[in-house]
Amino acid sequence: MNFLFENWLLVVVALTSGLALLVPNLQAMGAPGLSPTQAVLLINREKANVVDVRSAEEFASGHLIGARHVAMENILADLAKTVSDKKRPLILVCASGMRSQKAQRIAQQLGYENVHSLGGGLKIWQEANLPLEKA
Repeated sequence: MNFLFENWLLVVVALTSGLALLVPNLQAMGAPGLSPTQAVLLINREKANVVDVRSAEEFASGHLIGARHVAMENILADLAKTVSDKKRPLILVCASGMRSQKAQRIAQQLGYENVHSLGGGLKIWQEANLPLEKA
């Protein structure tokens, strides 16, 4: 016990560095949504529809290959016009995963059966070095 009191600074540094190593892993575990790998598998194996819910400017700056654009503010009115097959998997994408989670709830209310949000959004997609296309 004396060691802890005499070397309190050392103990604080050790605890802080350990916590810094754990936080990113804990955040990743709690992040809802698909991983980029899971999204690629759904796109390739099940021909999932991909809808980007960011603004038109964000969409034009780069989006998943083959993604269609429906801005978040128009999701209720325009999603059914853009994606008519409610049984095929639907992947919703935004910049960070927050808007796409909200869009996921709306899509489920509209009757889409297999709806997913890309966890971490386009940021995670780019970190995985996956391709984008520009409009």
